[in-house]
Amino acid sequence: MSDKIKKIVLAYSGGLDTSVILKWLIETYQCEVITFSADLGQEEELDYIDEKAKKTGAAKVYIDDLKEVFAKDYVFPAFRANAVYEGKYLLGTSLARPLIAKRQMEIAKIEGADAVSHGATGKGNDQVRFELTYLAHDPGIKIVAPWREWNLGSRTLLMDYAKKHGIPVPTTQAKPYSSDRNLLHISYEGGVLEDPWNAPPEDMFTLSVSPKNAPDEPETIEISFEKGNPVAIDGITYSPAKLLKELNRLGGKHGIGRIDLVENRFVGMKSRGVYETPGGTILRAAHMAVESITMDREVMHLRDSLIPKYAELVYYGFWFSPEMKILQNMIDQTQEYVSGTARIELYKGNCMVLGRKSDQSLYSHDFATFEKDSVYSQKDAEGFIKLNALRLRIQSLKNRNIT
Repeated sequence: MSDKIKKIVLAYSGGLDTSVILKWLIETYQCEVITFSADLGQEEELDYIDEKAKKTGAAKVYIDDLKEVFAKDYVFPAFRANAVYEGKYLLGTSLARPLIAKRQMEIAKIEGADAVSHGATGKGNDQVRFELTYLAHDPGIKIVAPWREWNLGSRTLLMDYAKKHGIPVPTTQAKPYSSDRNLLHISYEGGVLEDPWNAPPEDMFTLSVSPKNAPDEPETIEISFEKGNPVAIDGITYSPAKLLKELNRLGGKHGIGRIDLVENRFVGMKSRGVYETPGGTILRAAHMAVESITMDREVMHLRDSLIPKYAELVYYGFWFSPEMKILQNMIDQTQEYVSGTARIELYKGNCMVLGRKSDQSLYSHDFATFEKDSVYSQKDAEGFIKLNALRLRIQSLKNRNIT
């Protein structure tokens, strides 16, 4: 194997798995390994990564701040589509993987690497998301997926390997679940959560308080949009990443955005996941409120019919596919007039729309009022109903003649 691969770029978090993978790659392939770590707003100190990776044998270390890119070019496009997988999941991890893998491929090109590697297991969705992105950018790249190759199939074996090679390992007791965090959400799975009957432990949650312990007084905020993208909260303009972070703070304070679901993984199995997406939950509600007064009915219905497909493509890892490009272009066209402001009340796990306004509003009080008006003839509805009922009347007459 060692004569086939000359240099590898590894997606590296600095945790137990990728630290072991780094050393394993060096030993197994006898080549240079460069590590790449992305700051996507996981709120972890990344300063230690450079030293740890080099001590473990990394030839070079990349640590990139991608928070703004993540929010602007990945989260916001999905939220312009109101994307949600299987009715609940706001795709926090799914949206992060193509960005990490794309940057990893850019580094591979810069460094002249002929292979890339990741720490995803052979059972999950992430392996697919990483590798579809790799191959979309370079069909000739070599991919090393240690979890599909090695015999280190348990945490105990990983710990033993780490100790044997002098790799620092956590001394605290392992959490009874695994988690993944970025600017959009934090996810929890495995361990005690593998039984879908078990309630998630309250001390597990990170971004939000329990709705039971949230403030007894509601808080009202206003979120402004321009062409489908959020730009301000209460009149204060934020960058994409900072806006999402502020919505996370507000939503978490009021216990908003907790989701517990059993989802269908792309590889075929069902998996139980628990998610916290406070800012994203508020953002989606506000976006839909502004759309409700600015988007044409048939355009909205057409776009809504494509949400399951859009979300599926993101979840499955086809972010860089030709069909995704077509879908995104169409979605973005629907957002041309989606500018305005939504007023949202945050209260004990709920975000409720109190109002919406826009200079692009299609809502007309003169037409919609139940009071007397001079622009709408109610008599016109009679012919409208008769024409729409024509096929139903014909069917009824036919059935009557048959019986």
